[in-house]
Amino acid sequence: MLQTLLASKDFLALTLANPEQLDQPLSFALGQHTRVDIWDTGVIVFEPKERQRKDIILSSGVHGNETAPIELCNRLIAELLSEKIIAKQRVMFLFGNPDAINNGTRIVEENMNRLFSGAHSTGPGLVNPERVRAKKLEAYVARFFNDSQAGCQRIHYDLHTAIRASKHEKFAIYPYTPDRAYSAEQIMFLAASGVDTVLFHHEPTTTFSYASANLYGADAFTIELGKVYPMGQNDMTRFVATYEMLSRLICDRPLELARFDATQVNLYQVCRVINKQHEDFEFTFADDVENFRAFPKGYVLARDGGQEIKVEHDSEAIVFPNAKVPVGQRTVICLIPATNADVR
Repeated sequence: MLQTLLASKDFLALTLANPEQLDQPLSFALGQHTRVDIWDTGVIVFEPKERQRKDIILSSGVHGNETAPIELCNRLIAELLSEKIIAKQRVMFLFGNPDAINNGTRIVEENMNRLFSGAHSTGPGLVNPERVRAKKLEAYVARFFNDSQAGCQRIHYDLHTAIRASKHEKFAIYPYTPDRAYSAEQIMFLAASGVDTVLFHHEPTTTFSYASANLYGADAFTIELGKVYPMGQNDMTRFVATYEMLSRLICDRPLELARFDATQVNLYQVCRVINKQHEDFEFTFADDVENFRAFPKGYVLARDGGQEIKVEHDSEAIVFPNAKVPVGQRTVICLIPATNADVR
């Protein structure tokens, strides 16, 4: 198994050939500079001999059909394994849901990105593959971040693609961090990566990025890198800037970030999340409406159990509309411009 990986440099292939687990952890060295540890299927850590200032997690494939980030991360892993680039920062890559990746589907049984911060073990408990895997991923994140050196910056970028087209092709969700200002440096890093739109969340969630931000003080984001396409059908030229900035980050090359300028990015504040209360929930707009479409005050966005759900602010934009979720889950996020965000 190890010899196959060292010959092919294809960690994704190893993961998908062993979607449930590996027989045993694997460890090896790259030259005299990096130790590589494979903790489980889809979990690989590059540890420089001389640690620097940042501990980085790049996760992808939490939803199995969101393939561009998976391919992007697999390229970075291959270039690290072939020593085309050399890690100067400690970095862990996670392929979140190998079974769903193999299936080419968003989920196997349940949305994994609603199962973090311990949600995997609440309610019915560990009753499906996503819940079991989410618990393992949480443990790997804890192991990685708990081994951080004092004063080390913790970073977690959870990479996704969206189901529908977007007015802003690439955007990030900044988890709720009530006791911390928003990081100007991180926002400008995202902008340099081609992600020029940021949504500030307004409440705790059970997403992967929120867990890292809340439990470990990480600079963590859910990052949407465009639209869903099948494996091998992504136009990877659309991710050149993202690859370049992630490579610079991992290799500790100069980031050359611009000073924060709110006029150069699109900043939104989440004003509310609408959850489905009845099976008859329906939106009033077409199924192909793009993310960030704005609606005026008083517009009826949806009907749920005979009740109309209207726009409450002068204008609200929407992201992630999905009427087909189970009762109790989120159907849409509503946004207003973030005019007074504490960005430092």
